[in-house]
Amino acid sequence: MIAWLFVIILAYFFFSLASLGDKLVLNRRADPVVYTFYVGFFSILLALIIPFINFGWPAREAVIWIILEAAVNILGLYLMYRAVNKFEVSKVITTIGATQPVFIFALTWIFWGPQTMATKIILAFIVLLLGSIIISVERNINLTADYLKITILASLMFSLDYVFSKFVFSSMTFWQGFIWMRMFIFLFSLLFLITAKNRKAIFTKQTITDKKTGLLFALTQMSGGGANMLQSFAIFLAPVAFLPIINSLRGIQYVFLFLMTLFLSVFLPKILKEKISKTAITQKIISIILISGGLAILIL
Repeated sequence: MIAWLFVIILAYFFFSLASLGDKLVLNRRADPVVYTFYVGFFSILLALIIPFINFGWPAREAVIWIILEAAVNILGLYLMYRAVNKFEVSKVITTIGATQPVFIFALTWIFWGPQTMATKIILAFIVLLLGSIIISVERNINLTADYLKITILASLMFSLDYVFSKFVFSSMTFWQGFIWMRMFIFLFSLLFLITAKNRKAIFTKQTITDKKTGLLFALTQMSGGGANMLQSFAIFLAPVAFLPIINSLRGIQYVFLFLMTLFLSVFLPKILKEKISKTAITQKIISIILISGGLAILIL
């Protein structure tokens, strides 16, 4: 258990760096087509390591899961960026993150049947889920039908991504499965180039407004890419029954993000300045205690 637990915690650290970058890059309206295209397009870079690994063709049944994983991944990204384009990025990300563990728990039962879990593992899942929900709760969220439809659907797509990834890894080595999934994500991203409207939006010079924004976007995507790789490795290592646990640990990402935001707001306010109320700090402290307790239950 310790191996995948360490890997997923490290993944959530890099996810928090990516989220911090999103706070800075996506403070303006984000074109969902443009961002989804570039995130998917740069997935092909992983093909560069093919000469250095034992790479082979996937089995026929694995191809189906690879295609499904790539499809829901791209669709989830598009829906997430579409939500970010209409609503606040912090609220969108936290809503998606808070609902995913429930979806994954249900999906593991649907695809693999009831999972045998020790009482302490169930308790850890509940405590971690509660901590993740509390830390991700935002005040004054306008829960409109449009907001819920987009964010919940995005959450479902990312949850299916977890499940389909596990099916891929059950029949392939980690690097083979991960690279094949990234290559198909790249192929699906090319579908955005079909229409002239999308091509104009993607290749216009105004897509990246300045070099600093472009560099920050690149660093954000590198952090997100590293986080996705580590998350996939944790999915590869963990038993099916622990997939909901992996996602319920997402609260750790918000802990890292809160500490980074607090540091920048206090010491580097020119980069990022957010007003953090005493109520918010209390909320984070309670969440940190719950998440720490959940981790302790898992480890001990």
